[in-house]
Amino acid sequence: MRRKLAAGNWKMNGLKSQLAELEALAKAHPAPSVDVLLCPPVTLLAAAAQGPFCIGAQDCHPNDAGAHTGDISAQMLRDSGAEAVIVGHSERREDHGEHSDIVRAKARAAQAVGLTAIVCMGESLVQREAQNTLDIIGGQLAGSIPDNATAENLVVAYEPIWAIGTGLVPSLAQIGEVHDFIRARLERRFGAGVGRGVRVLYGGSVKPDNASEIFSVPNVDGALVGGASLKAADFSPIISALETS
Repeated sequence: MRRKLAAGNWKMNGLKSQLAELEALAKAHPAPSVDVLLCPPVTLLAAAAQGPFCIGAQDCHPNDAGAHTGDISAQMLRDSGAEAVIVGHSERREDHGEHSDIVRAKARAAQAVGLTAIVCMGESLVQREAQNTLDIIGGQLAGSIPDNATAENLVVAYEPIWAIGTGLVPSLAQIGEVHDFIRARLERRFGAGVGRGVRVLYGGSVKPDNASEIFSVPNVDGALVGGASLKAADFSPIISALETS
């Protein structure tokens, strides 16, 4: 059985005072029955890693070290206490021009040092309206995921770009179609064992009031949550909804 995962991506938010939200979340969920992962900015990684939850980073460089001013390697993240790293988020793909080859190299670098790579993918509104969603996701799956992926070192996150931070959410049927497609492609490429073991998360305007119905969709193994993960009062009901799904 795949263990469900509630992952929070704080993006470029959070100062030291924000760590109090982790304490509040721990009080609300002292022994969660699902995995909980928080991805704060890199400035808070080491401090957050001293807390009760698994901690991840939001990006890494594909190289181990070198003359890359301002970049952070996967090994450095691991050294800071991270256990996972998000790669290929649409904001990286769009704002920094990262294509699937770069995402794949970052995922490979993360896995090489023992981090779980959370590989993100999703379509734009134009692509959705042109009914190209599955072609886009298929291409990103093939191009972004390393060949040595396992159920332990890979998580896939489907985040339709047009739903991130907009309040818009695909229908349950649309979410199900993409998650079923991802599962089938993973099984075809890696075999039934790995393909059925990799967790597939949904992300894109997940909130306390819609989490339960999203988690009811087959092959949705949890969520990658943005803004609603910044406050314990918002993230806690999402975790609870996942625990009861």
